Amino acid sequence: MIIGVPKEIKNNENRVALTPAGVAELRKTGHTVYVQASAGEGSGFTDEEYTRAGATLLPTIEEVYGIAEMIVKVKEPIAPEYNLIKENQLLFTYFHFASSEDLTRAMIERKAVCLAYETVEKADRSLPLLVPMSEVAGRMAVQQGAKYLEKPMKGRGILLGGVPGVKPANVLILGGGIVGTQAAKMAAGLGSHVTIMDVSLPRLRYLSDIMPPNVVTEMSNEYNIREAVKTADLIVGAVLIPGAKAPHLITRDMLKTMRPGTVLVDVAVDQGGCIETCTPTTHENPTYIIDDVVHYCVANMPGAVPYTSTLALTNATLPYAIQLANKGWQQACRDNNELLLGLNVVNGKVVYKGVADAFGLADFIQQTLGAEALLPRPFYRYSSNSPCHSSSRDPVNTGALARRYQ
Repeated sequence: MIIGVPKEIKNNENRVALTPAGVAELRKTGHTVYVQASAGEGSGFTDEEYTRAGATLLPTIEEVYGIAEMIVKVKEPIAPEYNLIKENQLLFTYFHFASSEDLTRAMIERKAVCLAYETVEKADRSLPLLVPMSEVAGRMAVQQGAKYLEKPMKGRGILLGGVPGVKPANVLILGGGIVGTQAAKMAAGLGSHVTIMDVSLPRLRYLSDIMPPNVVTEMSNEYNIREAVKTADLIVGAVLIPGAKAPHLITRDMLKTMRPGTVLVDVAVDQGGCIETCTPTTHENPTYIIDDVVHYCVANMPGAVPYTSTLALTNATLPYAIQLANKGWQQACRDNNELLLGLNVVNGKVVYKGVADAFGLADFIQQTLGAEALLPRPFYRYSSNSPCHSSSRDPVNTGALARRYQ
């Protein structure tokens, strides 16, 4: 297969989708790899290293898209890339479709095959390609939050860990998954008083067992959230419903009850955000202030630490990329249900329910059910009746799904 690795062009996105080691592995199995010149520089990999590993360098992004059968990226294509995408071209990257209708409709129009890192799912419902960046983002959330709590950054002017004789900061984490767990570890390590909220009692019991004494757990519901935000100094939104839009756990009216200089870090921003007042920001302009509350809503947080992030991500994605290259996407998805669940858009049709629900695209799913040789495949129904950080998912066979959409 011909594989293309373009340079990421999203604002301050310095990661790259393949390291020279990854190129070497793909070359060993007989594939051709084209890498855009300077694609790896932001992560510390030179063009010479890619050439030694067996890649062919191309000077422009247009040439990479033009020649490749499979495009491997880190972040979703942005508007300047839309017209470069070819019909039937496989794109393997983070998409987070549910947060962007423009992107979703662009991929439908281009009739690409979009396999999203974030919805590749194992039998135990873990998300192997989301975990590495969730680990990075969770740790960074506290690192960035600590910085923006400083007075010159318009924060409260409080040190997370305090000092002898002075109480530490209160850190509230919404969601006890990978992001929330990593954020709690960092905040606790700095000496903060940490509260983790989640809707899963088994998860809260687990976190209570593994966390140090300065971390407490609490059931998530609207009442408890409203009470907790009044005394929190740093709030981390760490909510995930795989492939679907995040629920708003913090609403606009709650900001009025927070202390001036409170910092909100919404890690769920690339899935629409779990804070109502959240809108995506960039590393160039990472924050804005509403009602004296500092909002940090950078959608590609791990892009600020590209060396760590690139290695962590490619360690996880490379085995799947090799399967796709060796077998082609159709056979690979037939053989591996984890990859099958990663399919979001196929040849102009939405095939992931969370994406269809976000934009009222049920008709695309209904058409696809009878159109794709890969189906039937399991879709999942997401429960959003209460504020949640882990989804209630019931396997739904495609026939039942079609009946619901008739």
